[in-house]
Amino acid sequence: MNALAATRDAGDPAVREALAGPRLHIDLGAVAANTRLLAGRAAALMAVVKADGFGHGAADVARTALAHGAVALGVATLAEGTALRAHGIAAPVLSWLNPVDADFDTALRARIELAVPGPAHLEAVVRAAASTGRRARVHLQVDTGMSRDGSDPAGWPELCRRARQAELIGLVQVVGVMSHLGCADTPGDPCTDAALEDFRAALGTVRAAGLRPRHRHLAATSATLTDPRTRFDLSRVGAGLVGIDPTGSTPLRPALTLTAPVVTVRTVPAGARVGYGHLGTTARRTHLALLPVGYADGLPRAASGRAEVLLRGRRCPVVGRISMDQLVVDTGDRPAEHGDTAVLFGPGGRGEPTVADWARWSGTIEHEVMTGLGSRLRRTVGRTAVPA
Repeated sequence: MNALAATRDAGDPAVREALAGPRLHIDLGAVAANTRLLAGRAAALMAVVKADGFGHGAADVARTALAHGAVALGVATLAEGTALRAHGIAAPVLSWLNPVDADFDTALRARIELAVPGPAHLEAVVRAAASTGRRARVHLQVDTGMSRDGSDPAGWPELCRRARQAELIGLVQVVGVMSHLGCADTPGDPCTDAALEDFRAALGTVRAAGLRPRHRHLAATSATLTDPRTRFDLSRVGAGLVGIDPTGSTPLRPALTLTAPVVTVRTVPAGARVGYGHLGTTARRTHLALLPVGYADGLPRAASGRAEVLLRGRRCPVVGRISMDQLVVDTGDRPAEHGDTAVLFGPGGRGEPTVADWARWSGTIEHEVMTGLGSRLRRTVGRTAVPA
């Protein structure tokens, strides 16, 4: 059969749903369950909802996390923080990755707390505080071995001294000290020991400068799950909220399910070549199904020739290259039908692939797959029951 399969009843709700196109479903029940588990491990939990809540919807994830144990929110950029305020979210929000000429005036008016990685940023925040008449709530940020964000150790005493001066004139309140761990995904890695020692030394410098911040935070998801020494007063957790545990130590609930309808089906002989560059070649007479989803929707092209989908209750391999808008699935001796829906990934409980599978097939991490999901995917939001 080289054309569309017979169309099933167009009035069938399942068929209508399939024909509506690819759908990304976000399960906030999973986010709630993960938040409760992680909040039980942390002294206090900051829900990190940067990158649109790791592709799950920042406002939805934020509200769910706050309702299930989180006490504050974290974002990378000021734009992400002000977007939360535009959604009516009033909880404390910390933004930690901004250029020195960022719009700190707007940030202070929106009551966004700010990470300060050096004197230039501190001066910019102090100017904004003087301009707006609003005292800035800041978290001093120190580098503990990643050579990335945060003050280098040599400049840390001076940053603490200047921050104390700004406190004394009433323009700044140092409410936190923060850093980040580079090797926490591997429990027991000695670089975590070194970072922890550096962070404790940095806290000593903070105290010596006369600062008394309420929050000390170092741990993200991995360290919160596996290393109690790193938790201090607050843990910043993002990936764990949406079901990612980089350490593989704790069962978390994935929150995403991606489905796509079958567009066409065809029967092909052995030796049929599939897709760009003829990367795929059929080994026998078989049936192929075309799905209208591809790398423009966030499916990694690098997974070509390795990925699978769940169709009609069984795993079927993707054959040929994943294209911008489409991919081809080999359904073997069972032809798909118009109106069928394939599950590209989900929680895994029905035998479907997971985001972790797609990450493995494409040689990357779950975070990249999730945050790369495209805007044209039709998003729906629901909630499964959360165990008490």
